[in-house]
Amino acid sequence: MIQFSNGHIFEYMTASGALGYDGKGWPWERPLSLIGLFDPTLFTSVTKTLTLHPMKGNLRWYNPFRCIRFLNDGVVNTVALSNPGIDWWCKNISPSLDSRKIPLVVSLFGEPDELAKMAKMLNEFDIAGIELNASCPNTTTTILQDTDRIIASCKAITAETKLPLILKVSVSHDVEVITKGIVSMVQAISINSVPWTKIFPNTRSPLTQLGGGGISGKVAQTMNWNLMKNISDLTSIPVIGPSIWEFNDLEKVRTIGAKAISFGSIFLRYPWRPTVYVRKEKQQ
Repeated sequence: MIQFSNGHIFEYMTASGALGYDGKGWPWERPLSLIGLFDPTLFTSVTKTLTLHPMKGNLRWYNPFRCIRFLNDGVVNTVALSNPGIDWWCKNISPSLDSRKIPLVVSLFGEPDELAKMAKMLNEFDIAGIELNASCPNTTTTILQDTDRIIASCKAITAETKLPLILKVSVSHDVEVITKGIVSMVQAISINSVPWTKIFPNTRSPLTQLGGGGISGKVAQTMNWNLMKNISDLTSIPVIGPSIWEFNDLEKVRTIGAKAISFGSIFLRYPWRPTVYVRKEKQQ
């Protein structure tokens, strides 16, 4: 369990974008609530990543699966930073927020000065915190591939807001350096998908034409759980356990060092499982 400086406490989280921009779920997930297999109120949800200006990325509403492929025990995606921009979110999503039902963390990506502007904009809204997405494997930009830039981005955000900050990293990062630089600014660390070439260096991705993509799910567990253990050994900042696929994974990531649980691509493959897992654990 993780407690933020603003008093928000959570144990179960959804990864960025798993339940859309409002934490209520994508259109294909919501009907499951009618039969009791989907309950977004069980989670603190992280929005799909927003940028200062709209970005096209690879996602197309009329063909979402052009940038997603299912693997054995996992998913690869090249969704990238497709999003309508933070102004759209402020106008269309923020009026319906209710943190008492669905606490929301807003995920951001950009240059440090852009992040500062967005963080300041979010101060007026009923949200639980901000996530800095420093690890999108589906973008060609080098903005956040620089360790110093990541630390500067955290400084830019915390200078403009009192909202708790989560930093999302990946296996591509030098977490030893990063964790030393963010200790007074970041209240939790989350872990992103693994770049295709890290897991399958000699195999062509089915999404090569869109950049290769990031892998999540069970197939990413070895790399992501090793990273989680490394971070837990390096810092007292709580780490959120990723790559959940089976019910027993919840206890496994806690044993390794996770203080909370994150459900990501499992929502794509088995959208009912996170709700079932959380309910089952609460009944034990």
